[in-house]
Amino acid sequence: MKNILISFVFVPLLFGCNKFEDYQSDPNRTTTATPGLILTNLQVETFNAISLEASLASRYLVNINLVSEYQYYGWNQGSYYGYQLLRQVLKLEEEAMKKEDQNYIAIAKFFKAYLFEQITRQFGDVPYSSALKGEEGEYRPAYDSQEDIYVDILRLLREASQEISPVNGVISGDIIYWGDHLKWKKLINSYRLRVLMNLSRKTGNTRLNVINEFNDIFSQPADFPVIISNADNCAYFFSFTNGNLYPFYQKAYILTAHILEESFVNRLKTLEDPRLFVMADQEGRHQGGDIYDFNTYGGFRGSDGIDVNTDRLGNGEGSPIDARYIDDPEPESNLAFGYAELSFILAEAAQRGWITADPSVYYNKGIQASMQYYGVGTSAINNYLANPAVVFDPANGLEMILTQKHTAMFLNSGWEPFYNQRRTGFPEFDVSGSGMMNEGRIPKRWMYPTSEIELNVENLSEAVNRQFPGGDDINAVMWLLKEE
Repeated sequence: MKNILISFVFVPLLFGCNKFEDYQSDPNRTTTATPGLILTNLQVETFNAISLEASLASRYLVNINLVSEYQYYGWNQGSYYGYQLLRQVLKLEEEAMKKEDQNYIAIAKFFKAYLFEQITRQFGDVPYSSALKGEEGEYRPAYDSQEDIYVDILRLLREASQEISPVNGVISGDIIYWGDHLKWKKLINSYRLRVLMNLSRKTGNTRLNVINEFNDIFSQPADFPVIISNADNCAYFFSFTNGNLYPFYQKAYILTAHILEESFVNRLKTLEDPRLFVMADQEGRHQGGDIYDFNTYGGFRGSDGIDVNTDRLGNGEGSPIDARYIDDPEPESNLAFGYAELSFILAEAAQRGWITADPSVYYNKGIQASMQYYGVGTSAINNYLANPAVVFDPANGLEMILTQKHTAMFLNSGWEPFYNQRRTGFPEFDVSGSGMMNEGRIPKRWMYPTSEIELNVENLSEAVNRQFPGGDDINAVMWLLKEE
């Protein structure tokens, strides 16, 4: 397990006969941030992929202590927090350009593409070409179309993949790949494949050329290397020694307030999936029994009212998340993008006919990579893959691929499982219970932040009117989700 070193420097006050002005600048303190220092913080913030809210919305967990808008699909405004991270990206780019360091310039392009995609998928059209230009007097940026944003995201990723190279020097401050240029290229190209798959409803768009670009990357591994094992995962490791702890560590309320979602547990039980024993603890009524007995695990429906689930808990039903997430400061890595996800992306591309490949091969690789990530042994993996209910069936190929992909993203990958379901409809999320908000519908997006109404209402109104005839609504359908 790799460690993250965080150092603090304490500088004592100095007294003497100096003038007051002499104390206005500290000669021992750097006045500029090096690209490496910026990169470290940017990785920690951007690749933070463990989200309780996303787990509730993606039907992994159920909150039994409060009525969660994420669980019951009743959210409203979202946040533009991604723009704060983009300011760090601009600073990284600025310092890299001062030093003429092409590697950091390429990495900045990757982060710009990564963060803008997260923002636009959340809302639709957002400020892009004129965003983050406050120092140039641009305080009310116009909103770019989602199509234009995706066109430029793909350009940034292509350039980043081409430009990063060992000949451009070392990459310091890197807590993911520790300066390995090839692994950075693998991540960038793999992420390009994720973006292209997110555009699966846009295969008819000639500006994006989705299928051809996907196939170019897949068919030219020498030019466009991609992630080939869990060793290439985009993940950083927690460390008790350095005080970088898993976010649930010693937070008992997470264990007592969250039960696994019933449809998720039932899937794992039906397929006799050994990952269940790693993800969950037994129901209260079965405590002390055989921990490898699937019948001792159960879940609650995410759509049921909190009163229903509270009553079931009182009867000893419901499996909480495994205690290791609370007891262990470093139970697993913070996984933002990994080999399992890439394998399922390739399986889906093969199933759709985008590439010449057997979808079952990548489907099996995705399952294997996920199980290895969770520490499942080889024998158990082979037994699972041999299960007739797990063996790939082309007639139900997309559903099987997306369902296994969903399983693999338990407590990792941020909002990716929700966006995958929004794009494909798989796996089906239960909305039949009495607790549902939003008239029993799963939202398609978030409403724009209130701050934009206060500070940039003219541009916001123009963007809303051109996208959503019914107004800024969580059920409105953005360009990304329309067939083309």
